[in-house]
Amino acid sequence: MTTLNEPIRLSDLLKMEDENFYSREAVTIAESAALDIGTVLGKITIGALTAVGAASVPAPAAATITASPTAVGAKAGVHRFVALVGGAGTASKWQHTDPDGDYVGVATGDTAYTGGGLTLTIADAGTDPTPGEAFIVTVTAAAGDGYYTPLDLAAVDGSSNAVAVLLIAANAAAADVPDVIVLKRGPAIVALEKLIWPAGITSGQKTAALAQLEALGIITRSEV
Repeated sequence: MTTLNEPIRLSDLLKMEDENFYSREAVTIAESAALDIGTVLGKITIGALTAVGAASVPAPAAATITASPTAVGAKAGVHRFVALVGGAGTASKWQHTDPDGDYVGVATGDTAYTGGGLTLTIADAGTDPTPGEAFIVTVTAAAGDGYYTPLDLAAVDGSSNAVAVLLIAANAAAADVPDVIVLKRGPAIVALEKLIWPAGITSGQKTAALAQLEALGIITRSEV
């Protein structure tokens, strides 16, 4: 006998919402996959990163840093590279701290360095660096397109935060889909068991995402 699976209906997911559809909004779903009702969504709020390397104070006499480092997932703001150890070539060591002042790693002179989302090289071009000399890398983030996409806990574009729940199916497998209705704010109640999560999400990550939805007024209730 053939088994038929009935698709989730809106009433299965959405148990309560404010009057006049206040909690709903039409948004654009970014190209991603075919999505079902109940998919937990993130929002792309961070666009491409641009990084610029330059001398800091005190400036190295002759060493150089990559002028346009590669930046993937780096924190926006000013990163510092301060010489801990001077000397020629690979003898020099440079401590990397991020814009919050947190330690990231140590770059070695004349050697490609990757850390904190940056890839660059500090090169000894003549006079050997001395301790205390420094470079800075300024990372700037362009605004994201504001499109919605399935929650992606590993994303660096803002979509790692739960901000909405899909209320109608949307086939975004081949292209962006405009005017898709989502549950964006409360007061609203949704059935916990009908939410669709990213593969591999842990119980702790799910708890954190549910807290993010609750902060928006979207409350979950278990029907089990």
